[in-house]
Amino acid sequence: QILEEADFKGEDFNLFQVAGQKCLEDGYAAQLLEVIQNEKNKVIVKNMGWNLVSPLVRCIFTYKQEDDKREHCLKILDQLAQLCNPKELFLGLLEQIEQTSGEQVCQIVLLLLQPLQTVLLKLQHKKAYSVGLSLAVIMNQLAPLPVPYTKQQIQEDKLGLCRCCHAVVDFTKPFVNEVVKNTEKSSEYNDTELKEELLKFCVKSLEYPLLTAQLEQLEGIEEHPFRHFATEIIDILWDIRELIPLVFLHRKVRSLDWENREFADIERKNSADSLACLSYLMFVQHFGIDRFPVVFSPSYLLQCNMTHIEALLKRTEESVLSKGLDLFESCLLRVEDNSLLHQYLEFRDFINVPQDLVKVMTLCPMEHLRKKSLSILQLFIDKFNAEGKYTLFRCLLKTSNHSGVEGYIIKNIKDQIHLSLTNMCDNVWFTGHHLISLLDLVLLLPEGAETDLLQNSDRIMASLNLLRYLVIKDCESDNQTGVWTTLAKIKQNFLKPLHVGLNMSKAHYEAEIKNKKENRREAHSSNTVCSVTVSGEKMPAMTTEMQLQVLHSALFTFDLIESVLARVEELIETKVKAGMDENR
Repeated sequence: QILEEADFKGEDFNLFQVAGQKCLEDGYAAQLLEVIQNEKNKVIVKNMGWNLVSPLVRCIFTYKQEDDKREHCLKILDQLAQLCNPKELFLGLLEQIEQTSGEQVCQIVLLLLQPLQTVLLKLQHKKAYSVGLSLAVIMNQLAPLPVPYTKQQIQEDKLGLCRCCHAVVDFTKPFVNEVVKNTEKSSEYNDTELKEELLKFCVKSLEYPLLTAQLEQLEGIEEHPFRHFATEIIDILWDIRELIPLVFLHRKVRSLDWENREFADIERKNSADSLACLSYLMFVQHFGIDRFPVVFSPSYLLQCNMTHIEALLKRTEESVLSKGLDLFESCLLRVEDNSLLHQYLEFRDFINVPQDLVKVMTLCPMEHLRKKSLSILQLFIDKFNAEGKYTLFRCLLKTSNHSGVEGYIIKNIKDQIHLSLTNMCDNVWFTGHHLISLLDLVLLLPEGAETDLLQNSDRIMASLNLLRYLVIKDCESDNQTGVWTTLAKIKQNFLKPLHVGLNMSKAHYEAEIKNKKENRREAHSSNTVCSVTVSGEKMPAMTTEMQLQVLHSALFTFDLIESVLARVEELIETKVKAGMDENR
């Protein structure tokens, strides 16, 4: 008590720490509180008190919630926040948060947020940097924790993440208010360090936990913790005047100049995910939409959001993928049918997004997302004008590499041709020489007669149905579609190799069936199995009976293709003959 600050030595600090720790461990928290509250010890506590943070935190978690000793420990922590050197205590508190891992993270954060806020408000130097460092450390510690997704998980909040999100937002409020006050004082206050640190926190929060969080209203939960957190983050962005710049100008948050390219790429990706999540919050969940300027056309909003949609559709998690699909659907529903010009397809995103959508349709293991992506692809097609549809069809036929998708596009082409032939208006894109160019992509076998007909059956059936429709609907004398002009080419590139391919395929599968039946007779049991491996994973074993069933199913598909092919050739022959009779 009699020493001045300058006279304290290293052993004094050690002695104070050991004595304080001993008091806490032996249950003398009440007496230690009296020592700290004693005015005569003010200088000692100011300089040495921060050393008690670590033993204090350990003791707090040792005692039960209702224990008086725990209450005394909490009061000591509060006193330290008021009396200690802010810089030293700040580092001590941050160190405690940083050293914690696993299930205790949220408990430590919830315990130390209030004293940490008190200390930061007292800091005179490097305040913005210290606030930013605190928020970064807290968010990095929370990031490995799984985000509760189901209603039950959210209600249980087993690890305390929901409560932590609420507390962290409250922690930032005095600093947000400081930025707001300074902005109101001076219109030139645009880019302070504190504002930048708060912006970084918001961007990080959008990436975690909001990007993977369940944000739909859940019955039985009055205040959804993540919806509340999202609202607060939007409010902070609005208060610091960064909401609209982030949504529209894709304002880049000042980032570190990483020498390591890999770190720079990770940061860029995380930033893209955050901005995508912000768009989802605004345009799908309508957080902050009342502050949104209603002067932009739906097509412009779609254009702005395509980058975000692309970022979300590249992810594989259900919670993120569904956000991408919802955002895409929401933007498309605002746009009128047949209104998007073909020039939009000159933007890279307008080509990449439908390709990503095709990957979801064909590769996503979740059926409801596959079905939704298919309906959104149709919605996307419907929004383009005739030339836009034509360009999009060409692109998807060349890039999808999936028979089912190609079959779906060919069906869409047939629908557009039907509209062109039945409407009064003349649609040049799905008749005449433009259509002939498109038919060159449709009415052909990718590898000629050696094409895997079973693998490409959807595409082949759709192509045959389209050709049958053209032959029935378009008279040779009118030839609006141009199909009769290019008939020789269609026969050479499509019908002839299809005949050869069908004969080869049927002969091969019939031989396989014969072999299986002979092998079955020779085998001791009809339950002989064969193993099938797909992508390195062994599939359930197939009995001979199951193999025969698959082979017969393939033959049925070939018969179906052959019957439609025969019908098409019969129609062509009938029409050609009728045309020749008319010319006589």
